[in-house]
Amino acid sequence: MKHKELIAKMTLEEKASLMSGKDFWQSQNIVHLGINSIYFADGPHGIRKQAAGADKLGLNIGHPATCFPTAATVANSWNTELGEKVGEYLGEEALAQGVNVLLGPGVNMKRNPLCGRNFEYFSEDPYLAGKMAASYIRGIQSYGISACVKHFAVNNQEGRRMSIDAVVDERTLREIYLTAFEIAVKEGKTKAVMSSYNKLNGTYANENKHLMLDILRGEWGYNGTVITDWGGSNDRIAGLLAGNELEMPTTAGETDREIVEAIREGKLEETVLDQCVDRLLELVFTTEAAHKKPHEEFHVERHHRVSQKVAEESIVLLKNEGNILPLKYGKKVAVIGDFAKDARYQGAGSSLVNPTILDHTMDCFEESGIDSIGFEQGFERYGKRNKDKVQKACDLAKKADVTLLYIGLDEVTEAEGLDRNNMKIPDNQIELLDALYEVNPNIIAILSCGSAVEMPWINKVRGLVHGYLGGQAGARAILRVLSGDVNPSGKLAETYPLRYEDTPSYHYFPGDEASVEYREGPFIGYRYYDTADVNVLFPFGYGLSYTTFVYSNIQVTDNQVSFELTNTGNVAGMEVAQLYVSCQSKEIFRPNKELKGFKKVFINAGETKVVTIPFDDKTFRYYNRKTNQWEIEGANYTIMIGASSTDIRLEDTLYVNGTDAPLPYEQNELLSYYSGNIKNVQVNEFESLLGRKVPPSKWDRNKPLGYTDTIEQCQYAKGIFGRLLFHSVVFAYWYLKKIGKRSKANLIMMSIFHLPLRGIARMTGGIVNMPMLDGIIMMINGRFFKGLGHFLKERRKIEKAKKTK
Repeated sequence: MKHKELIAKMTLEEKASLMSGKDFWQSQNIVHLGINSIYFADGPHGIRKQAAGADKLGLNIGHPATCFPTAATVANSWNTELGEKVGEYLGEEALAQGVNVLLGPGVNMKRNPLCGRNFEYFSEDPYLAGKMAASYIRGIQSYGISACVKHFAVNNQEGRRMSIDAVVDERTLREIYLTAFEIAVKEGKTKAVMSSYNKLNGTYANENKHLMLDILRGEWGYNGTVITDWGGSNDRIAGLLAGNELEMPTTAGETDREIVEAIREGKLEETVLDQCVDRLLELVFTTEAAHKKPHEEFHVERHHRVSQKVAEESIVLLKNEGNILPLKYGKKVAVIGDFAKDARYQGAGSSLVNPTILDHTMDCFEESGIDSIGFEQGFERYGKRNKDKVQKACDLAKKADVTLLYIGLDEVTEAEGLDRNNMKIPDNQIELLDALYEVNPNIIAILSCGSAVEMPWINKVRGLVHGYLGGQAGARAILRVLSGDVNPSGKLAETYPLRYEDTPSYHYFPGDEASVEYREGPFIGYRYYDTADVNVLFPFGYGLSYTTFVYSNIQVTDNQVSFELTNTGNVAGMEVAQLYVSCQSKEIFRPNKELKGFKKVFINAGETKVVTIPFDDKTFRYYNRKTNQWEIEGANYTIMIGASSTDIRLEDTLYVNGTDAPLPYEQNELLSYYSGNIKNVQVNEFESLLGRKVPPSKWDRNKPLGYTDTIEQCQYAKGIFGRLLFHSVVFAYWYLKKIGKRSKANLIMMSIFHLPLRGIARMTGGIVNMPMLDGIIMMINGRFFKGLGHFLKERRKIEKAKKTK
């Protein structure tokens, strides 16, 4: 232990006190030992240090900070150097605001397009997500503060995220859902990891020894700090035994006393606590050292321009019929759509940033050189139909050569704590598009949203530019692409299916009650579409340019692949060359191809460059459930270089020696997986993949409710108080939506409806403790007066204790 001497000076109570927060955003301090509090702030794409209400979770407005494009946006750049630059600027701003630990990046997989937090995650591919995350982490930590990669692990739905049990087989877990974290830990060298709310195969993530001890600390050699998601601690002692050091937020000393009692009763070895304290102290002292060095306030304008550069490189050109883009000089342009007036530039929830500057499209036209003849709102932002707005938009479009139509998803549709209901753009926006098409078919759609959407309307637009959520400078960045000042180079980090029903997890998402079953196994995203030969709208890795590239002269060795890349167009541009690998053996089921490398290259018009992509330890490996380790299958492998997962330009074959591991599967038991057609996997086949019985997926409606049951489950409570509690929350949600307070309605769903009952104690900072919660649970379970008496009795104890202090 690095801090053995300091720990020896601490009392047991002092050591225990360091294991939970001082308040909602700070760790505990011990003044006489020189241990100060450190500050945590949300910040995957900008610093959200709350300007008020530091003792409350809330979603209070934060101090002004640069709002960079979200992770889903920057992933489309496929540029790790750019990711590292974003990280550096985030680190600089965190330092300027007195932040020690920045809670990000998020690297959970985009298992399903409807996950409400997909805007905050990089990709459906673990290799791309891991490489981008590692670059962010290196940048953030270059300023001496800590990143905190999240949410570890298998947190792929927002609904019931605090209680759902993710049921996933070991191979899928390792290859798909842990690989990005592995890269973040090994290559990014993150100092902190945030455990997720959910259970993994029956055990809460922060208590899961297989996840936390065997894999994270054992196999990956991680020696940093693990922090719970806010309110994500279930059994505090079980969490410590799994090496989960810091519980956030504060519990006003309640769980500290649990730790002391567990050690005195022999349930917890004091040496386990000492190791946890040692790792936390390392985080405290290393991040505190950064703040002791002289540093300046960040340059607001410079950071804004960097945000613009990042957005420009992350914009994806999806359609360019007849080379309608870039806009020709002198073309008269009608600008239509509410998102042109008020840009949609970030997601909602804990990552909400208060921007230092905010560009809007209508304020940027003069410098763009585009001739705008006017603006019409066209549609109501939150879906209400308005014929008058549609008519005014059509009248303007008739006068224009080209219509720029700004459409997308609103702020409350993509939000933390909620999953989307469907993949559609709101009907009122599509009705506007239909009407515009009748009067002027020269439509260029500019799409603003953080996740995949269906596009049955795509034949009615000649151009389609996807800006995703481009941060505070995104509006100007889009205009620079439209005008041709910037040659688009973004490529999709996720597949766009033709319809939601085509997605591999369609039948298995979300988990409705107790569990969510990952029956599709490793076949998520393009791994499924390419293997099962399912047509998609836009494949993984797809994106157009204003120039063209030719690939040639592939050369494969045991260690790398190289090839020539030529810009055959008239303008300079950047191309993302992608390495895919396919095993030709059929002994072990695999996706048809998997991304194993990529490189973004800038090439002048007419220039040729030699591009080299090295192989690494992940290029040929698979996880073998019989040997419980990574193995390599001895076989011929097809080495593919492509412009997308379906646009393969070059191929070669390489034989790779294997590790001679036993075959892990009986093929006749897993026919769906060997074919890749995993849309309707039956329970017996999934159990063969799991190697065990599938747990019950429904709640037990007959048992009394307890700490880990949710407010939602109170609809089945034996006591009228519990059912009344449930219906009160449902009514509040309905009423707030009815009067237009959608953000507040969403907050109720996020922080109350799916909250486990233990969260009433864990998230109130000591206002309600566990003994008081026992009283509330008695009332919910039908013993109202006994529970109320118990609650009031415990409440009086707290008030009495406060008076005697």
